[in-house]
Amino acid sequence: MAAPMREKRMRIRIFHRLFLCVFLSLFAAMQTGCWSRETAVERGIREQVLHRGLGADIADLDPHVITGLSEINVVSTLFEGLVAENPADLSPVPGVAERWTVAADGLTYTFRLRPDARWSNGAPVTAHDFIASWRRVLTPALGADYASMLYVIEGAEAYHKGAQPDFAAVGVTAPDARTLVIRLEHPAPHFLSLLTHPVWYPVHFPALEQAGDPARRGGAWTRPGNLVGNGPFVLREWRPGKVVIVEKSPNYWDAATVRLNAIHFHATDSVDAEERMFRSGQLHVTEALPIGKVDAYRQDRSGVLQISPFLDTYFYRLNVTRPFLNEPKVRRALALALDRTAIVEKITRGGQQPAYSFTPPGTAGYEPPRDFTGGPEEARALLAAAGYPGGQGLPAFEVLVTGSGNHRVIAEAVQEMWRRELGVTVNLLSMEQRSLLAQRRVRDYQILRSDWVGDYLDPNSFLEIFTGASGNNHTGWQSSRYDALIYEAARTADQARRHALLHQAEALLLQEAPIIPVYHYTTVRLVHPAVRGWHATLLDRHAYKHVWLEE
Repeated sequence: MAAPMREKRMRIRIFHRLFLCVFLSLFAAMQTGCWSRETAVERGIREQVLHRGLGADIADLDPHVITGLSEINVVSTLFEGLVAENPADLSPVPGVAERWTVAADGLTYTFRLRPDARWSNGAPVTAHDFIASWRRVLTPALGADYASMLYVIEGAEAYHKGAQPDFAAVGVTAPDARTLVIRLEHPAPHFLSLLTHPVWYPVHFPALEQAGDPARRGGAWTRPGNLVGNGPFVLREWRPGKVVIVEKSPNYWDAATVRLNAIHFHATDSVDAEERMFRSGQLHVTEALPIGKVDAYRQDRSGVLQISPFLDTYFYRLNVTRPFLNEPKVRRALALALDRTAIVEKITRGGQQPAYSFTPPGTAGYEPPRDFTGGPEEARALLAAAGYPGGQGLPAFEVLVTGSGNHRVIAEAVQEMWRRELGVTVNLLSMEQRSLLAQRRVRDYQILRSDWVGDYLDPNSFLEIFTGASGNNHTGWQSSRYDALIYEAARTADQARRHALLHQAEALLLQEAPIIPVYHYTTVRLVHPAVRGWHATLLDRHAYKHVWLEE
């Protein structure tokens, strides 16, 4: 019996040793994260990786053709202009240019570039890179929506419109690789703020040329492995509809300031899905919040709810080249029939303000005209005057919106208001962002859900987009009187006189109603307490080089 007992004890000891080995292996695995239940947010805090909700998917990463805030969020990490933005108030601060001087007449700006400004491949960023980039923006074949923003440069408009074929006539010169001189068409006190917009960013022409024609949209140069930028981060991965990953650039001139090792921009057309990602520890910051959950977070989790002023207007574009919508009385009737107060108080519930103008009130001291206050009775009278009493004779209109649940909910409320007050039938069509922007570009729509964020803190940032020359108009509406008022305002130094001209222009825009303002935005989002250096700015732009994560 002794031998069997010894064998039994030996088997028990072996089993215990095996159990101990397995236990220690599992414990080690948990310590290294292999078996950890650590969330992406928790891991991100430890590894300095920010997970940020992007909202709608990006359409492009070419700084010269992008128009959406989601694209600007990503592109601003990959490129940098002459001037950057203070992270707290967005005031102009040195970027690629370490300093600049302005002539007494306010027309000539001379920028001195940093000696250590580098592209992500290590090549120096030069004044010639900027000049070549702006020539690209002004090349008609590119079709840059923001090309008109460069018209402030002497000769830029003539070159872009083909009236002056010689680019040497445009007011930009480079006396040497580190000196850039810009001559303006007229004094522009906000010029430095203009330079923070992506359309002014330089691009690396060797990378563009290697991928094909630099003046062609959608080139392969913006793909991971091809994109050469000069910003604080480099493009590591881009999975359309899913995620864009950028990582800290070792060649950025101010790399010592950058504390994040990476940013994951998560794209989703569903605000509900984004909110679930935040709750499950997949996001540090959301782009928005479902309308139906604002009150719940306000009551139960106010520490992560961030509601801030935002220089942005929610509105509908009307394609005035389409039948029935080419009649101003019909357009104004649609605008007057909306109950904007009900929309912001009963639906959005995030501190938004009813919009009776396109420019948000108080923008840089400007007070816009107030229109569309007549209500449904005036709307019905206008529709009858246009020949459609009670909506009789009007075909159904189609309203195009992105797939976000918030936009759909608002559009359904608008749909019901138009049916109830005017007898107008409206069909809603949802579409993902990339396709919607493509249809907007060729004006293939009737009514289109839109919003406009100021590109800089000035009313002209809103009103200039509806001039005939603007690539951001997209309505088919043009007015020589409107264009003349905007032109004169841009060349008026006296601020009171300038605001009076802009007021006249906006009153004309609202009277003609190629757009229907609905409300002035706030940003309503969720921000994890670990996020540091994140400031609520009026333009909702964020200098990610100054953002970090902390327990």
